[in-house]
Amino acid sequence: MTTLEERIQRLEDIEAIKQLKAEYCAYCDDGYNPDAIAKLYTEDAVWDGGESLGRCDGREAIREFFQGAPKMISFAIHNVLNPRIEVNGDTATGVWYLLQPMTTAPKNEAVWLTAVYHDRYRKVGGTWMFEHVEIEVRFMSPHEGGWAKTPLLEL
Repeated sequence: MTTLEERIQRLEDIEAIKQLKAEYCAYCDDGYNPDAIAKLYTEDAVWDGGESLGRCDGREAIREFFQGAPKMISFAIHNVLNPRIEVNGDTATGVWYLLQPMTTAPKNEAVWLTAVYHDRYRKVGGTWMFEHVEIEVRFMSPHEGGWAKTPLLEL
């Protein structure tokens, strides 16, 4: 049986992780602010966008990736949904759905992206940070014709 204090701490941790994810989305939707995004990650973090988006190992590589993101995506609105967060002391995991309308920079094309985020978090100095973010792209399709016609668009 957990104590009231432990239950409250768990809820506070879950809320802090939700705020962390919301900050990440806001910085992405604000022109992919590379410095602000990088500060949300541990030094040894991994950001893994799979074959579609690539992989970055370490905070500096993550910063460099997001410096170049506006060359791929000129507009995005990250809608993250249905978080399932499990806290275990100073570590946690989270699974989120992503629904993202966006505009590709090279072709100025309206696109829909759906994905599943598989996150790992670590509390560092009392602050929750991303330790590992894996993005499982489900489809990235042009708005015209949609995902039934083109389930995976190349950027």
